[in-house]
Amino acid sequence: MQNIEIPVWPYVYGQPSGTGKIRSLPEDFIVKENLSFEPSGEGEHAFLQIEKKGENTEYVARQLSRFANVRQRDVSYAGLKDRYAVTTQWFSVWLPGKVDPDWAQFESDSMKVLHFVRHARKLKRGVLSGNSFKLVVRDWQGDPAKTIQQLELIKANGIANYFGSQRFGNEGQNVSKALAMFEGEKVGREQRSIYLSAARSFLFNLILAERVRQNNWNQPLAGDTYQFDLSHSCFQSEQPDAEIIRRLAVKDIHPTGVLWGRGHADVSADALGIEQAVIDAHPLLAQGLIASAVDRDRRALRVNVQDLRWQFIDDATLELGFTLPAGSYATSVLREIIL
Repeated sequence: MQNIEIPVWPYVYGQPSGTGKIRSLPEDFIVKENLSFEPSGEGEHAFLQIEKKGENTEYVARQLSRFANVRQRDVSYAGLKDRYAVTTQWFSVWLPGKVDPDWAQFESDSMKVLHFVRHARKLKRGVLSGNSFKLVVRDWQGDPAKTIQQLELIKANGIANYFGSQRFGNEGQNVSKALAMFEGEKVGREQRSIYLSAARSFLFNLILAERVRQNNWNQPLAGDTYQFDLSHSCFQSEQPDAEIIRRLAVKDIHPTGVLWGRGHADVSADALGIEQAVIDAHPLLAQGLIASAVDRDRRALRVNVQDLRWQFIDDATLELGFTLPAGSYATSVLREIIL
C-alpha cells in the first residue's frame, strides 16, 4: 500500500506563537451542536440532546438502537463528534406509532439525556448551524503578546478552512487506504465512506494550501466561484468587480475550492489553473473519486470564527471559546496559535 504523507499545511498568520497540550482532560474540549431548526414537538421521530463524555457518536447511536429496540438505521445524527471530549449533540430515533421509552433509563456515567422532543422528520447529516467550542490549552508556553495578536487577526479575518488532521487518520492512513481501495482492495461500506471523504479532503487542503502560499485564499481570482457566508449557495464570476471585492472584505462571501468528483468545472481562468494543477498531480485519487461516483462540490476556502474570546487563566493555561459553522474544525483554529 502506497503511503501518503500529510504535509504541514501553510499557516495564515505566521508560525504558531506557542506550544501547549489540548485534551489533557475530556473537559478541556467541550463541544455543543447548534441545530439549524427548532424541532416541532410532534411527529414519529424522537429527538434527543445527549451529553457524552469519552464515547464516540456511533457507539451512542448503537446504544440508542438497542435501548429503544429499533434498527440501527432508524437512529440518526447530524455529525460525528470526538470521543475524548465532552460533547453535546442531537440524535433522532424513529418510533412510528410508539410512545417514548423512559429516556432517563438510558443514562450512564458517560451519557446524559439533556432534552427530548418529537419531530416529523429524522435528523439528517449536516443540518447544523454550527458547533460551539470551549477549549483549554494546558502547559502553554510562548509569546503571549504574539498569541493575542494572532487571535485578534483570526477574529477579524477568519481562518483558512482546512479539514482537520482527524479527517485523514493516524499518519494519513485514511488517504493511503483510499488509494488501496481505488486499486481494488475490498473494504466495508462504512470504511468506504471514510476513505472517500479523506481523499476529497486531502485534495481540497492541497488546493487551499497553494492559495495560502500565493496569499489569495481570501482574495478574488479570475474565474473564482464564491460561497455566501453561512450558506451552501455559490455563484461564479469571470472577473472580480468592486462589489465582489467589497463583500469579500466584509466576509459576506468567500472564495471556494473544489471537493473533487464527477461533474463539470465550476471555476475558470486563474482559479481553475490552481485547482487543475493539484488534480493533475494526484491522478489516482482524482480518477478513483470519479470512478466511485462521487459528485463534485464546493467548500469555502475561508471561514469566519464567530464569538471568539480568550483569556489566560494563568501563565500556563489558555482558555478559548468560539463558534464555527458545521463542517469546519476547531483544530484549524488552534493550529494557527499553538504547535
